Amino acid sequence: MGATKTDLFTTDHIELAMLAKALAHPARIAILQHLAKSNACMCGDIVEVIPLAQPTVSQHLKELKAAGLIKGTIEGTSVCYCINEITWRKVAGIFQGLFNSYTGNNCC
Repeated sequence: MGATKTDLFTTDHIELAMLAKALAHPARIAILQHLAKSNACMCGDIVEVIPLAQPTVSQHLKELKAAGLIKGTIEGTSVCYCINEITWRKVAGIFQGLFNSYTGNNCC
């Protein structure tokens, strides 16, 4: 979507689209599921779980961090990642609001 067209939509629409884009790769979903299940900060372990090269996993982590879904802290020579709880709950509410808006009209 071109930058000139975004003014036709609400900030809620734009925010949801940006979050959906950040979630739109199976590797990112796998990373988020792993971090959510681990319930702790993960450092090098993520590369062992995701069947991709380390630079590719790092790029996906960068995208998730830019979207605010995860946060990272530097420990020595590595970065440890965990779920950003504040954004996690906000995203859950945004998507739940989208799905709850459907009234079930059976039109087709």
